[in-house]
Amino acid sequence: MRLLPGRLLARVTALPAIALSAWLLVAFPLLVGGWFTPMIGLVLGLPAVVAAGALLPRLVPDLDDVPWWPVVAVLLITVAFAAVQIAYHAEALVIRRDPASYAMYTTWIAEYGHLPIPQQRELIAGDDPALSYQSLAHYERDDVIWPQFMAGAPLVLSIGYWLGGLDGMLVTTPILGALGVLTFAGLTARLVGARWAPLAALVLAICLPQQWVSRFTYSEPLAQILLLGGLVIAFDALSRRSALTDRWSAVHTLAATAGVVFGLGVLVRIDAIRDLLPVIGFIGLLLVARRGQALPLLGGLVVGVAYGLVAGYGYSLPYLEYLSDSMVPLLLISGGVVFATVVLTAALWHHGPPHTERVRWLPDAVAGVTVLVMVGFAVRPLLWPDYGHGSDFTDQWVAAVQGFEGLPIEGSRTYYDMSLYWVGWYVGLGAVLFASLGVALVLRRLALRRDLWWMLPAMLLVWTVTTTLLRPAITPDHPWASRRLIVLVIPAFILFALWFLARLTRYCEAVARNTGQRSLMRSLPPVVVAGAVASLLVPTAATSAAGIMGYRQDVGTVAETERLCASLPPKASVLVVDSGMAGGYMPLIRNVCGAPTAALNDHSPEAVERVTAAVYERGRVPVLAAPEWATLDELTGNGADAERHFHVIADMDPSTLMTPPTGSWDFQGSVWTVVPPAPE
Repeated sequence: MRLLPGRLLARVTALPAIALSAWLLVAFPLLVGGWFTPMIGLVLGLPAVVAAGALLPRLVPDLDDVPWWPVVAVLLITVAFAAVQIAYHAEALVIRRDPASYAMYTTWIAEYGHLPIPQQRELIAGDDPALSYQSLAHYERDDVIWPQFMAGAPLVLSIGYWLGGLDGMLVTTPILGALGVLTFAGLTARLVGARWAPLAALVLAICLPQQWVSRFTYSEPLAQILLLGGLVIAFDALSRRSALTDRWSAVHTLAATAGVVFGLGVLVRIDAIRDLLPVIGFIGLLLVARRGQALPLLGGLVVGVAYGLVAGYGYSLPYLEYLSDSMVPLLLISGGVVFATVVLTAALWHHGPPHTERVRWLPDAVAGVTVLVMVGFAVRPLLWPDYGHGSDFTDQWVAAVQGFEGLPIEGSRTYYDMSLYWVGWYVGLGAVLFASLGVALVLRRLALRRDLWWMLPAMLLVWTVTTTLLRPAITPDHPWASRRLIVLVIPAFILFALWFLARLTRYCEAVARNTGQRSLMRSLPPVVVAGAVASLLVPTAATSAAGIMGYRQDVGTVAETERLCASLPPKASVLVVDSGMAGGYMPLIRNVCGAPTAALNDHSPEAVERVTAAVYERGRVPVLAAPEWATLDELTGNGADAERHFHVIADMDPSTLMTPPTGSWDFQGSVWTVVPPAPE
């Protein structure tokens, strides 16, 4: 069979979401059963991925009118992005923020294949009141420990760990980030045109947040692949008409696949429930329109979301309890959306979809309201500055960053009103302007019942952009806060901006054709294209180049972690005696080094002697760990020599509030250990 460029571009951009979803469908049940091991993963997971990757892309329809150069350009950009990100990947293993939390989650399940994590009290000092087992991103419940966050990203990162240990795990996310760029190019090729796909891929690839999240073990790159990939496969499934009574065909399989891909986003990030609410409404529209893809899409969505809910409430319950103030309203809203969709679908069943094009004023009103909403976001900082984190710790951190930047100290300031400007930092104000015009025109055309292939992407992206810009719900320092933008918000702005520029270019080409041979008008289309490219690439590249992309972060942590683990005695039970250090290093010692670990909260000589004696009584070797030599010297009464087996001085992210992040801060980490003398 001849390999056509339109066929290759269509299939290769759908493949990442298909392959990763196949892996997650197999891997999560293995984790639930406690059988998540390399051998079983190879025996069951690899055939599922190979089968899905070999069969499902064959059902994807070819893209029309695609030359070879966009395909080659997209693939080169994807490979180049992966290479650069691997070269600059971070080594975040000490928990300060989320990347190391995901890394520690990954190392545990990749090494031991099950959850929860046992506390192993019996190997330390039993139920001694001086000990605790909770640490950053690890919740103590009864006699076990539950890691924070959802299982999806660690299940994928485990593949890298199995293949290459800690280094293999850390370079997996750069590859996922590159696959996100590839998937976005495929969505652009379908909705805007294949010739615009390379520009879409390049803008996203040089965007600072895309590079930043891809250098760490964040969940956003995987979530991006699944949600954008769901839009890609749904577009392909809906490219041919099918009635509710038609027999099962390729479009039904693709629709079911799209539903699963969408739903598995919840397995990766619980807040994907919010992003998927428009999909429910869209399924209602498909049912009203008697489209045969409706029920397969619904069935696949239910399967994927069920995976996510089981993972959340079965294996991340303490995390969801922590998020209860936002989770409970989200679940209630979700129930309301499902109920409203059922009622409206039943009401419209005999009348068909609403004929919005018959209301003459409605399309223009939709476009006008869209522009006004974007203007509202633009003037929001002047009129409605936002306050109230609901967390004393966050208030203190924001106040500290304000002090660094010389800003007025207002710890409760959320800076959520600046969210549209955040987007402008990273992709340029030109992209924001073009995207605003683009989304207004797309919604106007949908109200006229034109370009209906845009319906689902517009519903999902407009909803997510609006809700995210209204309330990012994240600590507002950067680059940290840019995580909220990179999964769908920044891709949405790039996509709508390119759609507007593509239409503008076609309009200019038509004008040039109609004006004959006048040289000035014939040069108009190339000038517009050049201006479009510059307006998107120059600001995006400038922010990245002046920002934090020129150095690796936490370099040396892998080597020092291996040195620390090698220094521990064979039957070590580690007691971390500094409260500040306990949160960040306990998971490292337990999950990577495999040593039973607890925090020693009572530093009195009596407590230290009692606990260390209990460890010796169990045939174990107590190891005291602290960030400073003096702490251990005091605890052991000068009776043993402490040694430093972990010492890292490296670059780390800065934190900014009113400007894009630039430069770096210093990360310094040390672990001193000592084996106290056995009781006589």
